[in-house]
Amino acid sequence: MDEIEAGRARWQARYDAASKRNREFKTLSGLPVDPVYGPQSADPRFERIGWPGEYPFTRGLHATGYRGRPWTIRQFAGFGNARQTNERYKMILGAGGGGLSVAFDMPTLMGRDSDDAHSLGEVGHCGVAIDSALDMDLLFDGIPLGEVTTSMTISGPAVPIFCMYVVAAERQGVPLRALNGTLQTDIFKEYIAQKEWLFAPEPHLRLIGDLMEFCAAEVPAYKPLSVSGYHIREAGSTAAQELAFTLADGFGYVELGLSRGLDVDVFAPGLSFFFDAHIDFFEEIAKFRAARRIWARWMREVYGARTEKAQWLRFHTQTAGVSLTAQQPDNNIVRTAVEALAAVLGGTQSLHTNALDEVLALPSEKAAEIALRTQQVIMEETEVVNVVDPLGGSWYVEALTDRLEAEAEEIFAKIREMGTGDITSGLLRGIEDGWFMAEIAEAAFDYQRQLEKGDKRVVGVNCHTGTTEQPLEILRVSHEVEAEQRRVLAERRVRRDQSAVDAALAALVAAARTDQNMIEPMLVAARAEATLGEICDVLREEWGTYTEPPRF
Repeated sequence: MDEIEAGRARWQARYDAASKRNREFKTLSGLPVDPVYGPQSADPRFERIGWPGEYPFTRGLHATGYRGRPWTIRQFAGFGNARQTNERYKMILGAGGGGLSVAFDMPTLMGRDSDDAHSLGEVGHCGVAIDSALDMDLLFDGIPLGEVTTSMTISGPAVPIFCMYVVAAERQGVPLRALNGTLQTDIFKEYIAQKEWLFAPEPHLRLIGDLMEFCAAEVPAYKPLSVSGYHIREAGSTAAQELAFTLADGFGYVELGLSRGLDVDVFAPGLSFFFDAHIDFFEEIAKFRAARRIWARWMREVYGARTEKAQWLRFHTQTAGVSLTAQQPDNNIVRTAVEALAAVLGGTQSLHTNALDEVLALPSEKAAEIALRTQQVIMEETEVVNVVDPLGGSWYVEALTDRLEAEAEEIFAKIREMGTGDITSGLLRGIEDGWFMAEIAEAAFDYQRQLEKGDKRVVGVNCHTGTTEQPLEILRVSHEVEAEQRRVLAERRVRRDQSAVDAALAALVAAARTDQNMIEPMLVAARAEATLGEICDVLREEWGTYTEPPRF
């Protein structure tokens, strides 16, 4: 009990020293609430639970929790061309959104230009089309990049997209050091789950290492890697698999940084995470708490991180797309609200709430507003922001947290066994052998079997199927968007200095043949208006492409 009280005193000192929002923190009935609660008597579990803002950060990174600042409302959006998406961003920011999150269309995600034969019929349909830095200018027109944090969900061509973003900031007159945001860049999860890569793993890791070096030196507030469990969970994994595979990917990037001679205390704060908030309310809360604890322990004990910031696991959350149903889509509002609340009680730093119609199409403006208001109701009305980790000490939540941590550690051990003792070699072997894919496929099959047998009940799908609901009006992207994007791209190619483009692309290839950091040559190409497809194609010619071996 003396140790618990000493911890409380340390927490109190941190809390008193931290800035807090100027408001009263009371229940709806006016009862005052403490900022945090802990055991009133000795509790042997408490060493693993701890106080908020203190290692192992089970209860959160900051002593004040959301009393210091609420999570960032960061709605994922993008459709059609850059001008259309810019209008949606201004609507989100005007309605109270705190940051932007860019959704790219499939050609952009695969490093193809809008006029590429592979892009036919896909331009602007699942996100915004970005062909060159001029599209980035339009995307953020009237949005000061030095003031708004921007997340970009893209991995295969993440580095050239980042360079175009930097060029757009330069054209706004924003210094590099003022940029703050997140780039996904997580290529491991592409091989494991989402399947959007350009090259074999090694060239991708080379580019990621170059980006980590560049950002650590030039853009210190920017996070060049967002390690994504979201796509792993959406592919059908269990919560424990999402937790373990995601953190293992993160450990792989830590090992990459260390192999470059970078200081872990300098580059590790530039790593962030992206998790799924699924429908099992308490399991998701426990997953987030376990993630913080595991990451902090590994960073300190395995990778030698000394500073708290290097031990922090900061994460963005998106509610579960796979939990949405085409049947009775209004029910998706309820599902999303429950999942968002789990993310908040788990201590997320930023949050995207899915729209009710996303199972059918890109969100309509009305559905996007409902999704945004869902977060605002939780933030402004429920008073869940009053207390840090309000479920800390719950027998159920703590048991789930311990159980998920133990399962994750078993998976880490298996990954190490597949390699030569480190995480990276195990990840590469598991990708090559199809082990990750097989593990996720088995979990997805088991879930589907439960659904079809009726053991897993989903309202509107296999129970409570009667409804008075009418068909939704959904957002449709006109084929004219693709025609216009192709026309504009052709005009840009005519207007630009082709000799400067050719020279920049040749310099990029020359850099690829050495151990030179490739970010600066890629920036030169982006400034010259080399297109995304052109940049990626010269690297495809140099490094080759990658086809996943078939596994049965």
